[in-house]
Amino acid sequence: MVQIKSPEQIAKMREAGLVVAAIHAATREAAVPGATTKDLDDVARKVLAENGAKSNFLGYGGFPATICTSVNDVVVHGIPSDEVVLKDGDVISIDCGAIVDGWHGDAAYTAFVGSGHAPELVELSRVTEESMWAGIAAMKVGSRLVDVSRAIETYIRRQPKPGGGRYGIIEDYGGHGIGTEMHMDPHLLNYVDRRRGKGPKLVPGFCLAIEPMVSLGTPRTEVLEDDWTVITTDGTWSSHWEHSVALTEAGPLVLTAVDGGKAKLAEHGIVAAPDPLA
Repeated sequence: MVQIKSPEQIAKMREAGLVVAAIHAATREAAVPGATTKDLDDVARKVLAENGAKSNFLGYGGFPATICTSVNDVVVHGIPSDEVVLKDGDVISIDCGAIVDGWHGDAAYTAFVGSGHAPELVELSRVTEESMWAGIAAMKVGSRLVDVSRAIETYIRRQPKPGGGRYGIIEDYGGHGIGTEMHMDPHLLNYVDRRRGKGPKLVPGFCLAIEPMVSLGTPRTEVLEDDWTVITTDGTWSSHWEHSVALTEAGPLVLTAVDGGKAKLAEHGIVAAPDPLA
């Protein structure tokens, strides 16, 4: 069953989303050469405490930290550690969430540590982020879930990959519904699988965490012995972007973006829904 939210419930999710945005801002500033991924987790814990919010990652299925810190060939679910020291040239995705009054927010971004990054890595992150926004722009009343998947995949496939070949759209992980739990129905693929059909119709109150994960090589992954850390099977580096989005009568509202998605959606000719907290 897909959980449909009322405007009042979406406003609560917006509160949680803004806490996530604050964690992103603080960890982005702290992701510098010499910092450990545990340092970033400490920063996230402090932001949660300052906002009176709870972590929806800590303890989830036994996960031992407040955020996921995935460096280089780690696609997702990297565990913060004192032993992982960021260095110049690293790429890290930081995935985090927050709970406010029982309502969840969840978002991720890719950051570049220091300088000297190869152009293909910069382009990989751009393509992944823009595919997310293409998916968000496809959230329209009356559309189907598959339309979001199609928009993400189509954007990625139309981007020329530096050096040739194709980007790897990660197959084993995708987006999801969000609301009173972090992971809810429906599961959102970042590509079209015709065996799954069109999926549910999008209606006001439909909330999704849209999160493409893309590698420079394979779409396939494996999980390390810690039962969490997911890496690409060919060692290629990856990018991960995510926003939680609510569909309203007035259009999409990006719950985890400071401006509600207004600027990026305008690039797609879409007016973001009014911010219920404004």
